[in-house]
Amino acid sequence: MWIWMALASAILLGVYDVAKKNALKYNGIYHILLVATAMSAVFVSPFLTAGTGPDHLRLIFKAILVTASWVSGMVALKLLPITTVSTFKASRPMFVVLFSIILFGERLNVLQWGGVAAVLIALWLLGVSSEREGIPFKGNKGFLALIVSVLTGVASALWDKHILQGMEPLFVQGWTNIYITLMLALVIVFRNLSGHRETFRWDWTILLIAVFITGADMLYFFSLKADGSMLSVVSLIRRSSVIITFALGAALFKEKQIARKAGVLALLLAGVTVLMIGSF
Repeated sequence: MWIWMALASAILLGVYDVAKKNALKYNGIYHILLVATAMSAVFVSPFLTAGTGPDHLRLIFKAILVTASWVSGMVALKLLPITTVSTFKASRPMFVVLFSIILFGERLNVLQWGGVAAVLIALWLLGVSSEREGIPFKGNKGFLALIVSVLTGVASALWDKHILQGMEPLFVQGWTNIYITLMLALVIVFRNLSGHRETFRWDWTILLIAVFITGADMLYFFSLKADGSMLSVVSLIRRSSVIITFALGAALFKEKQIARKAGVLALLLAGVTVLMIGSF
């Protein structure tokens, strides 16, 4: 069951990324994240419980990691093509697999290793395709933001596996969203005081963002909490959201190198399929 929850989370995450890209046409990064996260916190609020002080300290640390990953990811999304961003963010599983083996003692079977290899090769080929678009790497703020987003995202995933051993998924999701909302509000206040004022314009896409990320995170946390689930496998499946992002992004935003990237995405999909088969 946890495999299917991870797959459903990937689908919602892919649509969520496209919705974020579209929302950037009308509002700034911080306002989009603030409003969407606040709405997500409201959605989960009926399931909140008090929790202990140490639990909240762990969730505040998680909120810092998530906020850093989200903000840097949105900066990259604003400066780079969505197919490029989704491609490079999909490299996260490589690091998650490595650290899952080191920190949690996870072991993959032959089929699972075959799926991992196919996915990682596909991600490398996607990187090559992005280079051919003529997007410079050196000194590019978009790529620097992507690096920060990937590294903090990996740290957040590893932290999730650790804290979910003693916490319930909805407790983690609900309180983390509240802390992220408070942090983003403070960032906006600080920016306003510094003269970086941005006007907010309501856009129904923001509601979609909140709905998609709430569903994606809920399924993700429950899949990680399930007996026998493996962070390395869940992370790889979840990052297959790049397929959804790529397809919708290509159709909506008319980006380059679509045919070449589509072939590589087929390899990624094959790798995820093999990985899922090996996990049953």
